[in-house]
Amino acid sequence: MSETTKSQATGRRKDACARVHLVPGSGRITVNGRDEAEFFRRETLSMIVRQPLVTIGLETELDVVATVKGGGLHGAAGAVRHAIARALCSLNPEFRTPVKRAGFLTRDPRTKERKKYGQRGARARFQFSKR
Repeated sequence: MSETTKSQATGRRKDACARVHLVPGSGRITVNGRDEAEFFRRETLSMIVRQPLVTIGLETELDVVATVKGGGLHGAAGAVRHAIARALCSLNPEFRTPVKRAGFLTRDPRTKERKKYGQRGARARFQFSKR
């Protein structure tokens, strides 16, 4: 690993914003003071969070301490994954290529579309009547 042993980064997805600190440890992931399995409650979301670490092969060498604000569970998982990937790149520049190739550095731009004025919803329109 690199000579710098601590790293931090911010990641975002939907309305969620995650701040992550990477420290040397045994592979524990803590989100908002709770264990990652307890916070996300779904195995798939925990898997999403661990993807960058598994790609690099450091899932048992680094502890992750994350703070997430806003959004739901899926947005939070994507934000933490984005933040971990960015923190790994600042930890060691050689990690950038595999993490970028896997697509973890790309911020997912899909957010909820806003409701338009005079209409029922974002895409929903009032029924057209010719007569």
